[in-house]
Amino acid sequence: MTTTADQVLDLGRRWAEAEAAGDAIALDAMTTPDFILVGPLGFVLDKQQWLDRYRGGDLVTRSADWHDASVRDYGAAAVAIGIHNLRAEYQGRPTEGRFRVTQIFVRDGERWALAGVQLSPIAGAR
Repeated sequence: MTTTADQVLDLGRRWAEAEAAGDAIALDAMTTPDFILVGPLGFVLDKQQWLDRYRGGDLVTRSADWHDASVRDYGAAAVAIGIHNLRAEYQGRPTEGRFRVTQIFVRDGERWALAGVQLSPIAGAR
């Protein structure tokens, strides 16, 4: 039997892989209907806006990884804080960096789903 931390870390890895692949279908399936992203400059995107960046080709991810994550389990919810390295282009402009990422996970029946993500730049990191 896997622990909550194992399940959340697995979902986090699959999220990073789907981001790297620009796989809007996988990202849609692993997130809650009311998913919210808070970007590294403080902008807020709802699920549709977030997914449309991939669907429309505005966001092209070259690579994404997620590591050094710790998980806090609250029963029906969990919070993971880790490091997200990203190389991408948004509307042709480079968008890359090293971010501290906070992810909020909730139980959706028998599985975990991602309800929110906040990216914060790590000072001095590239």
